Amino acid sequence: MNIEDEMISEVATMRWVGGTDGYLKMIDQTLLPIEFLEIECHDVETVWEAIKKLRVRGAPAIGIAAAYGIVLALQTGTGTERPDFDQRLIEAADYLAGSRPTAVNLFWALDRLQSLAANSPQLTNDEIHSRILEEARRIEQEDLLMCQKIGEVGAALLSQGDGVLTHCNAGGLATSGGGTALAVFFEAARQGKGIHVYADETRPLLQGARLTTWELMKRKIPVTLICDSMAGWVMKEQKIQAVVTGADRIAANGDSANKIGTYSVALLASMHNIPFYIAAPSSTFDLSLESGDEIPIEERLSEEITNGFGKQTAPGGVHVYNPAFDVTPAKYIKGIITERGLIQPVTKEEVLRVLSSDTV
Repeated sequence: MNIEDEMISEVATMRWVGGTDGYLKMIDQTLLPIEFLEIECHDVETVWEAIKKLRVRGAPAIGIAAAYGIVLALQTGTGTERPDFDQRLIEAADYLAGSRPTAVNLFWALDRLQSLAANSPQLTNDEIHSRILEEARRIEQEDLLMCQKIGEVGAALLSQGDGVLTHCNAGGLATSGGGTALAVFFEAARQGKGIHVYADETRPLLQGARLTTWELMKRKIPVTLICDSMAGWVMKEQKIQAVVTGADRIAANGDSANKIGTYSVALLASMHNIPFYIAAPSSTFDLSLESGDEIPIEERLSEEITNGFGKQTAPGGVHVYNPAFDVTPAKYIKGIITERGLIQPVTKEEVLRVLSSDTV
């Protein structure tokens, strides 16, 4: 499909088609912004591959995809005895959990569906399969509402004419709605605040260059693309008044894992007295982890750096270190923007207080 034509309309990152015998349709984000293509996932293996290969990415979107992956996996188990059906669910959840280790929403969604089945032993296979599809749809709809709330909370932190820096992509492509960090920008623009977004390219897979700029241009929000290494200089030039990024897992004390390079941006913001905010839903918090030291960091293939997008840019055989994420300590985070409100200051006590709030 012609990419310019697609920019005219809004298309969901993913959507379920049909009933329990249906399939998952999603945008292949590895092809953006050059080509727009929707792929169909008819089995759990295709969902696993889509998550692993970043055809779908962003912590909330990964969780939603995994939930629908369970629905697909159970299509092969409806004619079995209930214990065998439950075992199929456990095996599918374990399989999907191995696709990417850092984004906690993946595990949150899988645990939620497994708990639903474990607490409903009286249901038939068909009945629990239908319930799991309903729950997957509920996870998607909850994420849509969370994006809206995050946007409202975060937009209040921005002033008229602010320049705002973001890293990686935390927009609609990473969620079922308007995103997390980008939802803040969308709402600020809707309020007429006249913000200007600076997007880091986000090496090595260029999610900022390929995806964030694409989404902002679709919404007609002024955006300037910069190399990752330019962030400090742009701050020194006083073009940046705030930094807002997403997160893939947040520990109980507020330490936040996000795309590699986020830690550097937070340090630069601190040096220039610029507030650094994380925008993430409550499902991204992993309260079982005391600090960011316990967050598992995914390491990806060296070819993403040496042969990015099919072009060799380094000598063959060179040693490569390619962590996909880093962790920003809470002391560098001005506030965490959630659908339940703003966590500020970022301390364990304040994290627990806001997350236990009934406000959603």
